[in-house]
Amino acid sequence: MWHDNETAIDYLNFGVVADACASMLTQAKGEPISIGVSGGWGAGKSSLVKMIAARLEAPSVSAPDEVNKPGNTFVVLTFNPWLYQDFESARSALLQIVGDEIVRLAQENATIADKASELWRRINLLRIAQLSGGAALTLTTGIPVGALGKTFDTIAGFFPSTEKSGEKEVDYEGITAAADGLLKPKEPFSMPAHIQAFRDTLEGLLAELEITLVIFVDDLDRCLPQTAISTLESIRLLLFIRRCAFVVAADNDFIKSAVKVHFDGAGISSDVATNYLDKLIQVPLHVPRLGLNEAKAYLVLLLLERETNAGTFTRDQFESALKLIPERLRNSWRGDTINQEFLYELVGTDETFRSLMNLAEGLASLLHRSSAVNANPRLMKRFLNTVYLREALSAPQGIKLDIAALAKWHLIERCDEALAEALAGQVHSDNDGRLQILAEAESAAASQGQLPEPFKDNAFTRQWLQLPPALGTEDLRPLLHLSRDSGTRDFGDDNMMPDSRKLRDALKTATSSHQSLTDLMRKVGPDQTELAMLKAWQSCSTTRTWKRNNEILMLIECCKAFPVIGKKAASLLEQAPLKQVGPGIIPTLGAQAWASEVLERWNETNELTTPTKNAILNLNTRR
Repeated sequence: MWHDNETAIDYLNFGVVADACASMLTQAKGEPISIGVSGGWGAGKSSLVKMIAARLEAPSVSAPDEVNKPGNTFVVLTFNPWLYQDFESARSALLQIVGDEIVRLAQENATIADKASELWRRINLLRIAQLSGGAALTLTTGIPVGALGKTFDTIAGFFPSTEKSGEKEVDYEGITAAADGLLKPKEPFSMPAHIQAFRDTLEGLLAELEITLVIFVDDLDRCLPQTAISTLESIRLLLFIRRCAFVVAADNDFIKSAVKVHFDGAGISSDVATNYLDKLIQVPLHVPRLGLNEAKAYLVLLLLERETNAGTFTRDQFESALKLIPERLRNSWRGDTINQEFLYELVGTDETFRSLMNLAEGLASLLHRSSAVNANPRLMKRFLNTVYLREALSAPQGIKLDIAALAKWHLIERCDEALAEALAGQVHSDNDGRLQILAEAESAAASQGQLPEPFKDNAFTRQWLQLPPALGTEDLRPLLHLSRDSGTRDFGDDNMMPDSRKLRDALKTATSSHQSLTDLMRKVGPDQTELAMLKAWQSCSTTRTWKRNNEILMLIECCKAFPVIGKKAASLLEQAPLKQVGPGIIPTLGAQAWASEVLERWNETNELTTPTKNAILNLNTRR
């Protein structure tokens, strides 16, 4: 199974982008910079961010005249606001993480220890200000204003706390310690001045430590809007400080929505929401969308990783693939594609591995084409996890299926649920789980012929039908049994007797009334006839046009033999898609007493076509 954690190992050809971002941060030479990594859910933002961080953390080679200076001047911090949601303000948490790191770095330098302590106290005061809800005020000998005024008046020692019953308790000893040396009685306190002093102190410490602080903010688009905006506001507090850089990973559309929620009632436009983000991000970068080659490479590496962990593919072979595949992708613009010949060279002559490469090729094209997956890395990984989970479930149940068959069926479940359900509904024990309609469709796709109903005649469906192995001649019950997580499956016949099965099959193919059909109904009785009628009706659902009399013959003949089952036949008619009902079947239905109420209800709707509605009106005229 593949976990959903981000990785610094490049399966997506993001290395070139990560190199460019790391180079941009290096070339900034301490000047403030902010980079926004944007992309949708599961596109690979976190992995790209981790790759950039890994390049900054890797030791660099010092120039000859800088041998006494550290080779790597970057200090990387990673902040995930999602982890702090509902526990602590993301704004406070980010400031604290920065303060903790600076204090840690300053411990070995006694000359700046006092400045580090001052920075920490200023961070605490900012956190107090945020918790108190104030933005700026002046401490004077006059009456304090608001909760923040009470807090600072108490700190400054103007008068003891006058906290009322039910108000939030305040740790005055901690606050006094945090404010020590920063607030003095009868001296004006200005929040803007304090914020600027915090920024100046941080910038000075970074300069004396000779480091560039790079803060990576991830999972912002998993947060509630309030948390996301709180984090962005905290980033704003640290922006444009020398030797301070940000790399922010988030979905732009989510951030814009969060801005609108935050300013609800202000009537801001989409342009204003965009401008809010643009003021924070200097260098916008969108995660590259996976093309067909990248999707194919990603699936290949995931499959080979699994085989390597299982011990069937050597570690050296896998490391070679990790090197050769990205090289191939970087030159894909020249025509060096991830083709079968290249993949076979990677895995050698082993047929098991070659079949996996063929599977990756077939799946990649369809997962790239499908709008339900759209080559999303996370969705492709989940797709494979489901397939291999079902394989793990098959052996204990005595089911033998290869990965390709499991993958082909799950592909249609994931990308065309309606077709999957239509096919699954026709799988029964009486036909040994085989679908003639699927076999015909696979044959038609291979010969470029017309596809039968319910198959849509589009490129995706045709390609899926041609994906090996062919399923039309196979027993689909094992596949459907393993796919019960996506729907309930029942392949039994509800205790149908052998003669009832014969009747069901005869009803499916009957085009006119004949005595042998009536005799068989009399033999099995009304209950088994009703069951056979129901099964035959369901089995023909995908080919029914609602325009031909022979399609409703099974209902008419069964009700002739046993009028008592007319109520069941009427309920089946009620399921008709009225816009498809043709006028040709109306006279035949009009002659059946059990269908009269259904026709009356149809006539009261506005969904019937005009010719069909006129046909019903003509029935009433004749009566």
